[in-house]
Amino acid sequence: MSEETYLDWISEKSNTNWWNDSGNPREIDFAIIHGATGVTTNPVLSFRALKVYEEDWHLDIKKIIKKKLNPNKKAEELMRIVVTNAAKKLKHVYENTKRELGYVCAQVNPNLSGYREELFETAKRYHSWAPNISVKLPGTYSGLDVLEECISIGISCTITVSFSVPQVIAVAEKYRKAVSKAKKYNIKPGRCFAVIMIGRLDDYLRDCAMDSRSGIIESDIRQAGLAVTKRAFKIFRNKGYQTTLIVAALRGIYHMTELAGANIVMSISPKYQELFLSNSIPYEEKIENEVPTDVIKRLYKLPEFVKAYEPDGMDKKDFISFGATQRTLSQFA
Repeated sequence: MSEETYLDWISEKSNTNWWNDSGNPREIDFAIIHGATGVTTNPVLSFRALKVYEEDWHLDIKKIIKKKLNPNKKAEELMRIVVTNAAKKLKHVYENTKRELGYVCAQVNPNLSGYREELFETAKRYHSWAPNISVKLPGTYSGLDVLEECISIGISCTITVSFSVPQVIAVAEKYRKAVSKAKKYNIKPGRCFAVIMIGRLDDYLRDCAMDSRSGIIESDIRQAGLAVTKRAFKIFRNKGYQTTLIVAALRGIYHMTELAGANIVMSISPKYQELFLSNSIPYEEKIENEVPTDVIKRLYKLPEFVKAYEPDGMDKKDFISFGATQRTLSQFA
């Protein structure tokens, strides 16, 4: 049997990059050794990293506490410890790939998801921390406007709290506009990543199915996020979008294996990395395999699935009120 692991295969032959879904420094080191080209963090992951390695960072934490900052500023400064540590670890990847990879995502305050000016000011601060930081903005109407402004002045961004085809299309269109604006003023535009939180969408739709007594079975729910992601990927390819899709919040290895062959980034939690660091998973490209028509038909009983699946399922102004968005923002806050 070949010594090549599944992660080796997707990186070298299946056009898929993968990022470490954790701010934990030991887990980042492990992931980079095994081929990770980026790091994703969020408020929850940053908090966990700080708690686990509190002794390593206790002097920095103590200085922040002594400053008697307001809660929001204190949270930002604490997150800065985790994010800048990851940025240093990824600096060689960033430089070796000429700014294409090697990013760490730093998420803005989830309580500001509808506030353009505050989001933009936060993005500029985060960008000043390190050149390979991709500012995580929310997939809301406000977040999209700030994305355009950031990209046009050279700030790389990742749109998160995003679960749907209309959201990632809106990101890609904003990026096109921003790139044109940047080029007009001879500015190198920032990189742009659009997240689909595949497992969180499934989680939300599962609850919707239960609440509405739709009778939709678990095997259908497990394909909902895959259906959304496959559709988004094909639209991106057909339209030639330069925005990179990131698939996050995996709920099982099937979320990766069913998307193998796609030119995307997979954000992988350490608990799944061990499974992928084997050669026991069949090496098969499945991105072109359609989700069965009968499954889509049953999922259409859920209006929330239709919102996520159809390219025009939601208007930009509806992104912030989508159930999965509200649930995720609440947890991150």
